[in-house]
Amino acid sequence: MGSTVFLLVLLFLLVALARSSIKILREYERAVVFQLGRFQRVRGPGLVLLIPFIQEMVRVDLRTQVIEIPSQDVISRDNVSMKVDAVLYFNVVSPERAIIKVQNYLPATNMLAQTTLRAVLGQHELDEMLSERKKLSTDVQGIIDTQTEGWGIKVTNVEIRTVELTENMVRAIAKQAEAERDRRAKIIHAEAEFQASQTLVNAAKILGSTPAAMQLRYLQTLTEIGAEQNSTVVFPMPIDIIKPFLEIMEKAGKPPASNGVLHGVGAKEMSLGNA
Repeated sequence: MGSTVFLLVLLFLLVALARSSIKILREYERAVVFQLGRFQRVRGPGLVLLIPFIQEMVRVDLRTQVIEIPSQDVISRDNVSMKVDAVLYFNVVSPERAIIKVQNYLPATNMLAQTTLRAVLGQHELDEMLSERKKLSTDVQGIIDTQTEGWGIKVTNVEIRTVELTENMVRAIAKQAEAERDRRAKIIHAEAEFQASQTLVNAAKILGSTPAAMQLRYLQTLTEIGAEQNSTVVFPMPIDIIKPFLEIMEKAGKPPASNGVLHGVGAKEMSLGNA
């Protein structure tokens, strides 16, 4: 009976000893091995043998990890309050530094991403956040990657997901967009009027330099009017055409200049004779 208990205890110790000394690492895992508390080397993947009570290891995952940055209260440079959240992608490139240089690299990277996101977005205006989101994401990624390089962390991507505004700010932006559309419409209308006036001036110069062109334009106008069933036809006629007829009529209705002078002299003599 006593030997059986001894054998069971010995078997239990051997199993515990084997579990603590024999480790199997997957392809994406590495083991940071410490010997008597001092760093020895990085081992894996595959079978790793450890000396019991002397060596210990810490598993490190080399796969790309995703951190969801919670919604952050951000005040832009033009004093607009908003809530912004993002997603950060990173992976461990140096297992040794990721274990030795920082206590827990996952929450440390998360907190660094939150503070960097608020700091970077606070330096830009609201319009830049809405229109240049990709550029801001790249800036945040570069800053975080620079600071986590000493931890053995490589930040591969940062994506700003949502920029949430208050209802008052949404209404203000809608009014601003409407005013901007009205301004553009007025500018386009004014440019159209300006271009039309320039075209009319050029047409007037061409028609004025060639009288035959004016006549052809009159005939085209009559053709367009005649194509419709109109009871009244308005025919424009330039003054240059009827001016010779007006001069003839004025000459026909006005007495000759010599007769007028003689008539005036005779009237003067008659008045003197009566005197």
